Amino acid sequence: MESIFDLPVEKHIFYAVLGFSWTVYLWEAYLAYRQRKMYRLTTHVPQELGKIMDSETFEKSRLYQLDKSNFSFWSGLYSETEGTLILLFGGIPFLWDIAGSFTAHFGFGPEYEITQSLVFLTLATLFSAVTGLPWSLYNTFVIEEKHGFNQQTLGFFFKDAVKKFFVTQCILLPVTSLLLYIIKIGGDYFFIYAWLFTLGVSLILVTIYADYIAPLFDKFTPLPEGELKNDIESMAKSISFPLTKVYVVEGSKRSSHSNAYFYGFFKNKRIVLFDTLLEDYSPLNKTGESETPQPECNEEDTKLKPKNKKQGCNNPEILAVLGHELGHWKLGHTVKNIVISQMNSFLCFSLFAVLIGRKELFVAFGFTHSQPTLIGLMIIFQFIFSPYNELLSFCLTVLSRRFEFQADAFARNMGKASELYSALIKLNKDNLGFPVADWLFSMWHYSHPPLLERLRALGSGKQD
Repeated sequence: MESIFDLPVEKHIFYAVLGFSWTVYLWEAYLAYRQRKMYRLTTHVPQELGKIMDSETFEKSRLYQLDKSNFSFWSGLYSETEGTLILLFGGIPFLWDIAGSFTAHFGFGPEYEITQSLVFLTLATLFSAVTGLPWSLYNTFVIEEKHGFNQQTLGFFFKDAVKKFFVTQCILLPVTSLLLYIIKIGGDYFFIYAWLFTLGVSLILVTIYADYIAPLFDKFTPLPEGELKNDIESMAKSISFPLTKVYVVEGSKRSSHSNAYFYGFFKNKRIVLFDTLLEDYSPLNKTGESETPQPECNEEDTKLKPKNKKQGCNNPEILAVLGHELGHWKLGHTVKNIVISQMNSFLCFSLFAVLIGRKELFVAFGFTHSQPTLIGLMIIFQFIFSPYNELLSFCLTVLSRRFEFQADAFARNMGKASELYSALIKLNKDNLGFPVADWLFSMWHYSHPPLLERLRALGSGKQD
């Protein structure tokens, strides 16, 4: 009887990939179980939270996070099972052969590997979109709807999904074809050229995303002239942040969750505020409470439901939140993240150059007669690098929490501790964040420190 040690090397690779994938899934499921236990057992507001969260909001956040955790368990189990079945039954080479048959029908033989790769990629992303659609529908129209966050109609959802798919293809296919071409003609140092190409693409996408891509999905309008805009510009000037524009994005047509971010390179920085973040601007607040112009909404696309309590932050709190965000820039967090990302990308492409010639990697996943470059990228980056990717993800999570504390301290040093303190509480309530976390789940998953840890670091909220 043949033992596992007598199996060919490609079988060892295949089973190692499957084994590690399920090990990661079981680890994640265990962490999620620990956190669900916190949701189920912590039914009353802890004494430490009594002054910052009422029992009604606490219960709402508990039930919301419990529903999300249960959904995540089942969707994660489905995803892992689907991936395993695809590997076991040769789904990847099967789809590659379908792509080859399609291109051959139009007169493109096996020598047109890049053309076949693009068809394969289109079919793979289409399969992913279709199989993920029921889960996305349930998450949006059951969970988010149940807890008062969803603002989309079914028509808007499908129109948005179709638009996202086509925009993604318009970016993904040209970029992939050029990357494959560079790898094909790059010679011994192709990994350097491939890395430089992906670096250039990522910088271009970061530069153009908010100006040309995001407006395809959401409406961006300049923040009206007034006290808030003047205060934002003054704060930016005080730390030499080269602010050129401040936008408000109509996030309320999708969800009542809120956010803020900045983007741009060199002396062309822009700030984007979600309308749901602005107390005097959010259309989710009761009408008639503010004279501030409200963004126009298509009633057929959205179903705005006014909140019983005011959504968002007041102007001083918004400035404190932006003080935190600008702290990331001033402290070099953005540049550090880009450097880490590109160092990792260069390392991965270097290792890819070493491994791409190993035929056993392709045989392990059902490619016995060909070694397509795109399949090699998929096998090596997605499967072979998965242990490294898990370790890197954890390290980046730890680093992100450190950066968040530093950005909070930056806002505090700007004299905005009390405003940031109250803003964090408001945002936690608006987004139904559950303030009690299992320590192990939090350590592994939270890129932002839990609310209580941030409030303790800010102190009592009083200025020094």
